[in-house]
Amino acid sequence: MIKACELSKNSVVEINGDPHVVEQMRTQSPSARGASTLYKVRFRNVRTRAKLDQTFKGDDVLKESDFETRMVSYSYREGDRFTFMDLEDYTPYELMEDEIEPAVPYLVDGMEGIKALLQDGKVLSIQLPDAVELQIAECAPSMRGASVTARTKAATLETGLVIQVPEYMEPGERVRVDTRTGDFIQRGAVGAGRGQAGAGFRGQETAGAQGGQGTGAASWSQVGRSLAYNYNRDK
Repeated sequence: MIKACELSKNSVVEINGDPHVVEQMRTQSPSARGASTLYKVRFRNVRTRAKLDQTFKGDDVLKESDFETRMVSYSYREGDRFTFMDLEDYTPYELMEDEIEPAVPYLVDGMEGIKALLQDGKVLSIQLPDAVELQIAECAPSMRGASVTARTKAATLETGLVIQVPEYMEPGERVRVDTRTGDFIQRGAVGAGRGQAGAGFRGQETAGAQGGQGTGAASWSQVGRSLAYNYNRDK
């Protein structure tokens, strides 16, 4: 059992016999003296994909649903279908766009640091790292004399996500983005790999750019496709 005040994003609880994942949660402070803090929660029914909004007091108790956590990487996309790969046993998991819609603007081929929540072999949801690095695809020219404390401008990132960045930034530069809010955090590392939260792929892609021997994101996408094909063929 878990109290409402202990819930967090991606918590999994059982409601009316179905597992529900917490998608959004906010607290409402009491307006009257002695009143309780309210917790407004948006759930996603894992079986039907329907949304469910409920409000709880902090001490309200919910039944936790058993699930397993696995580390996965994002392999590739085909239409509305997204394929992830288990980093331990290379099992491919396929999810539709509407199942992971909030995560889509942050996904690039080969991305690691992703947690998959599974129940009976089915992925309930994925949890992104708190921050990822993405490349600026398009933005207005940098302003002459602009500084770190200057105003911001809109920038379109490589995934299509639009965020506000400092005026001094230019296309091709990398930015660190908070996946919980979609906000700019800071300038990314120079020469970093595409969309990586960890350092493994980042170092390999940088090496590839310098010496021609690293493994780029496109190669990892091909690896994911091959492993998925072989896995399904051998089942």
